[in-house]
Amino acid sequence: MIDIVYIQPLVALIFGILILIVPRALNYLIAIYLILVGIMGLWPHFGHALR
Repeated sequence: MIDIVYIQPLVALIFGILILIVPRALNYLIAIYLILVGIMGLWPHFGHALR
């Protein structure tokens, strides 16, 4: 199982590179990044609540 600690820096790196390549997409990339980080942060709580 992939740990969230390893996913967040990878997502940040990918989005940082995309922002450098396509600066017009900055607002969308930041919004998507924040949504993904929020979901990854809450994921353990959702999984625990469903058990």
